[in-house]
Parts: sequence; C-alpha cells; structure tokens
Amino acid sequence: MGRSLLFSTNILLEFSQNPRSLSLLNHSKLCFTQRFIENSRCGYKKTKLLNLKLAGNVCTKAALSEIPNERKYPKVGAPSTGPISANHLIQVVETAAKTGAEVVMDAVNKPRNITYKGLTDLVTDTDKMSEAAILEVVKRNFGDHLILGEEGGIIGDTLSDYLWCIDPLDGTTNFAHGYPSFAVSVGVLFRGNPAAAAVVEFVGGPMAWNTRTFTATAGGGAFCNGQTIHASQTDRVEQSLLVTGFGYEHDDPWATNIELFKEFTDVSRGVRRLGAAAVDMCHVALGIAEAYWEYRLKPWDMAAGVLIVEEAGGTVSRMDGGKFCVFDRSVLVSNGVLHAKYPFMRELFLPSTRKDEKEIARASTSTWKEKIAPHHMMDVELLERIAPATEKLKSKGIDFSLWYKPENYRTDL
Repeated sequence: MGRSLLFSTNILLEFSQNPRSLSLLNHSKLCFTQRFIENSRCGYKKTKLLNLKLAGNVCTKAALSEIPNERKYPKVGAPSTGPISANHLIQVVETAAKTGAEVVMDAVNKPRNITYKGLTDLVTDTDKMSEAAILEVVKRNFGDHLILGEEGGIIGDTLSDYLWCIDPLDGTTNFAHGYPSFAVSVGVLFRGNPAAAAVVEFVGGPMAWNTRTFTATAGGGAFCNGQTIHASQTDRVEQSLLVTGFGYEHDDPWATNIELFKEFTDVSRGVRRLGAAAVDMCHVALGIAEAYWEYRLKPWDMAAGVLIVEEAGGTVSRMDGGKFCVFDRSVLVSNGVLHAKYPFMRELFLPSTRKDEKEIARASTSTWKEKIAPHHMMDVELLERIAPATEKLKSKGIDFSLWYKPENYRTDL
C-alpha cells in the first residue's frame, strides 16, 4: 500500500499502488497511523491520545476528537439501520459502490460514447454499465428492496422499508472530459432517512487516476479509506472555502445562485463549482471545504453525501433553513459552525406578528445586504444570506415541494 496526501496536507490516505484496486475495508478492525497538526483544517483542534504521550507533531494509532457537536438542526440520518445490522448494510453498500467504480475505472482512459438527456445533460455508456453492476450487487443481497437509480428509475418492492438511491456516475460531464471531480454514489434509506452510504471519488487525472472511498452509517461515524474524518471547525466565512453547484436549467433558482456565488466570493476565501454533488459534500465532511449548497438536486445526488457530512459532525438543512429530507429540492451542508445562529434564524423565518420580522423574511438578498449585512460582515453565517434568497424564490411561486417519493414507500418523514 502507498500513501497519498492528495487534497489535504493533514490526512494520510491509504491508496492501492494499483489504481484498479478497490479492496473492501473492515472498519472495525483497521488501525491506521494518523498525523495530527494543531488547528488542522480537518477539524482536529484538540486530541486525547490513548497510551501515548503527545510531543510535538506525532503519529499515533489511536485518538479521540474533542470537537464540540451541538446539534441545532434535526438529524437527517435514520435512527437505526432497521432489522439489517449496520455492519452488513455498509458492507453491501460499499461493495456496490466499488463494483460500479471498477466499471468507471475500466473506462476512464478510453474514448467515451456520449449521448444527451438534455441540451447539455450528458449520459455515457459508462453510466449505464456502472448502474447495472451496482444493481446486480444490491439484488443479489437484498432482492426485496426498492431501488431508485438515476438511469433506470424505480425498480423493486415499493412496500420495502429500504430505498437504495444510486448515482452510478456523479459528475458525468467531468468524466467525459477527464476532469477529476466525479464519483460513484450509493446511499440506502431506511423508512425515508439515510442509513448507510458510500461514495467512491476519482482523484488525480489522466495518467494518474486513483480513488478514495467515503463511508458512513447512521450513528456510526464517517470514514475515508477507513480513517475517521471530521468536518472543519472554521467559524468565519471569510476564512472558509465554499462550494456550490448549478443545474442545467437556466431558470430563476439558477440566477439566484449566480448572485449567491458572487456574494460569497466577495466575503470568503473563494467559492468553487466542481460539478459533482456527492464529491462536494464529501469534501465538507473531510474538512477541506466548509460548506456546499445547491438547488434542484435529486435523491441519488444527496442520499449518500448528506449522511457522510452529518456523521462527520456537519449540519444539513434545506436552503431556507428548514428540516431536510432526501426528496427535497435544495440542500445546504456545512461544518455546522457556519450554518446559522439558530435563535436569530427562528425569529426571521418562523411565523411572527412583528412587522419588521416579516419584512426581513420577505426581503431579497440585496435588501438583506443593505439592512443587515453591514452589521455582520465580520460574522456572516451561511443562512443569513442563503435563506432570504430562497424565501424570495418561494414567494415567486418556484416549486420547493418534495421532488419525488415512490408511491407506497413508507417513511418516517
């Protein structure tokens, strides 16, 4: 095994020297060496070492993070994995994602056969072949489960408590161009809430492709290549790296997000647009970006990533600040610290009889900037900008109802 420091100077990632190797990991038995650096961007502010003394920058085999994790928003993860054990479920989820990734890896340096679902919405033979390979794994292990695939739609038993949300190639346009921001994403819901997730991200680039695998189970923590990961503890937007995404339709939500992109570019270290939602969320979980938001995503885009972020200590909500579910039409994930001052947001967005509160809640982003932002420019939090813009879209009649939920599928939502 070789070590790579791709994407982060603070986390040692284990990669196979053979880029085709996607061996399964047994999280419960692994013990990796990890380097902890004070004020790490990946969230390690203080550590307790087990049976070892701390002296400078050390490598240790066991550490417990002391990152505070006050939850201000409802959890999106399932209360449990149901009658299927967490270990069994994540093993199949990870196997399915890595099986799809084998298909993608086999094709990554070959010519693409590209077709179009829309004017600029691409699909390749690799998308379809990856999904077929993933479906084979799921059906072999859980033949009675319900499956929602980006390419194949709904198949299986709608009375099942389990719904698999599969994106066989998230970031197809990047894949088609050989640009390193794409992944295979597999998330499984138990009664509507994410229970287990795996995202296999392709890193490197032409002549240097490799992968890293993010996994999580509800209540079980988040991992990258078997190592526990945490969202960052950066508490100021001006010290943050942010990520967003834009859909294929150049409509009102697209235009609104262009304005948010401009606004946050002015007050942060930068806003990136990489083009793969699952990857973007995993980067928040890994602590190399502080937040990600986007309108008009689908369940297969979000089911895995939101659980990985939450289990890494981050926060997940809708872009209006409301409780999130994977059937929603917007998502905001963050390291949690930057999300919002919850009591302040409650005053703004819950029903109120105070005229000034109603006025602010109806305000556009530009009005908000004039009334509130001058007093908070050095203490900006994400929802202070994003929620009013989203509320304005809702006031214009933009549909933010649940995008899709399979008929007869039972949920606890």
